Amino acid sequence: MSGKSFQKKAWTALGISLASLLVLSACSSNSGKKASGGGSTPKDTVVLGTTDKIVTIDPAGSYDNGSFTVENNVYPFLYNFPYGSDVPEPDIAAEKGAFSEDGLSYTVKLKEGLKFANGHDLTASDVVFSFERVVTIGENGKDLGNGPSSLLADMESVEATDDTTVVFHLKTANNVTWEQVLATPAGPIVDEEVFSPDDLTPDADIVKAKAFAGPLVIDTYAINDSVAYSKNEDYQGIYGDAAAAKYQVKYYADASNMKLDIQNNKIDVAFRSLTATDIEDLEAKDNVKVHEGPGGELRYMTFNLAIQPFGTATEEADEAKALAVRQAIAHSINRQEIADNVYKGTYDPAYSFVPSSFTGFTASLKEAYGDGQGGADVDKAKEVLEAAGVKTPLAINIQYNGDHYGSSSPDEYAAVKQQLEETGLFTVNLAQTEWSTYSKDRVITDDSNGSYPIYQLGWFPDFSDADNYLTPFFGKDNFIHNGYDSKEVQDQLAAEISDLDHDSRTKKIEGLQTTLAKDLPTLPLLEGKQIAVSGTDVKGVEDTLDASFKFRYGAISK
Repeated sequence: MSGKSFQKKAWTALGISLASLLVLSACSSNSGKKASGGGSTPKDTVVLGTTDKIVTIDPAGSYDNGSFTVENNVYPFLYNFPYGSDVPEPDIAAEKGAFSEDGLSYTVKLKEGLKFANGHDLTASDVVFSFERVVTIGENGKDLGNGPSSLLADMESVEATDDTTVVFHLKTANNVTWEQVLATPAGPIVDEEVFSPDDLTPDADIVKAKAFAGPLVIDTYAINDSVAYSKNEDYQGIYGDAAAAKYQVKYYADASNMKLDIQNNKIDVAFRSLTATDIEDLEAKDNVKVHEGPGGELRYMTFNLAIQPFGTATEEADEAKALAVRQAIAHSINRQEIADNVYKGTYDPAYSFVPSSFTGFTASLKEAYGDGQGGADVDKAKEVLEAAGVKTPLAINIQYNGDHYGSSSPDEYAAVKQQLEETGLFTVNLAQTEWSTYSKDRVITDDSNGSYPIYQLGWFPDFSDADNYLTPFFGKDNFIHNGYDSKEVQDQLAAEISDLDHDSRTKKIEGLQTTLAKDLPTLPLLEGKQIAVSGTDVKGVEDTLDASFKFRYGAISK
């Protein structure tokens, strides 16, 4: 464990590793305070249900929606998003930060007298420690490819100049996204007297030590089963007092069981991930209310450039043929059919690497592939394969996950398989793996080329800027770890995040999407909205379903 001796240590951050996102979870609850039977829950406790899974509540080892929802409720940030806003404001920072004259340093002042729930002082030393360890653990691989260190790719070093002053030294002048980055999964501030500086700290140790300084503290914790929270009386941040005395989150292995519990009012809120059929059915019930928030979720396929057909690590390695395979798959997909038939309109087609609601979006994939209108074009798919000398039908393996990305994933990928095989150009082998294995086996590491040639991923944004769909995905040492390394793209990324002119930056973001459409390291399929269901006596759900994409329990009461 680390003590305060680490407080003034500045370093050079080289790495970026990341890990992705999104989610579904486990088991009925058997610990913590259960919702009472007979269709009611305790009056002083808001009971929530989710199928999201927790990887770990150590921020250095998780970059997924299930884990981050816990972290955002129990850890403080320098900046966070007020309810209903996508503009970050000071949380434990005393005021807005400031760039140096050359734009390469960013200084933050902390509030005075900050404390963790265990009584430890929270100082600038803890802030430096928190950011240093995210990079260190990402570089040494102790995050198992599941950490958020790639979000800190632009951080050269960080230092504490006194107990309340933190200075970030950046690689890019005037990084327009930096303040938002500080509110992402890389930004939770942890207690350096509890957490290890170079390895993940077990969840049980974190909970036992009460190493929290956010709006809530964890009282009981059984991973992917049940987590019970109460108010943190020492919290001095942006959200103020939580609206309810206690919160309990129940984790479900099956969305259908969660659907039954919310419709019978055995839980107060269901958030992620009900099926489209469940939502449609619940909308007709009088005792529950369906809430909808701004979109931002992305569902996509990733190509492992090492082991996909003709990938760099295969016996028949051929870059031109590998690209042709990716392009032919893109020509063969009809996203609208998947959105309509599988998701009943709760998802829309994703025609680019940035969702359509974000500034800078351009429909680069719609323009470059298929019939130009969003439909498939088998002749174009056949032509690109023939031109590259690829013999057909080509056997391809696609991996997907149903316990993290939703119970509709099997239907989604059955539709993908059907569309590809109907071209006569592909034979598709589908396989499903549990998330605990999937999250590790998908990535390329120093010791492995990964296990899945083509595989499913999903993404919830960290903040409302198009760059959050670009730098973490396609920067050097990105979180996808699929072997994509383009200097052209990296130069374009550096140019857009330092451009202070709105119109000029927007054009750069559009140009990035055009470049990526040619390379196709990933293939976006669908984009979706935030949806939660609550009892009619529950208040505040709509307040937290905002464009920050953070689900904050403290807004909710009954």
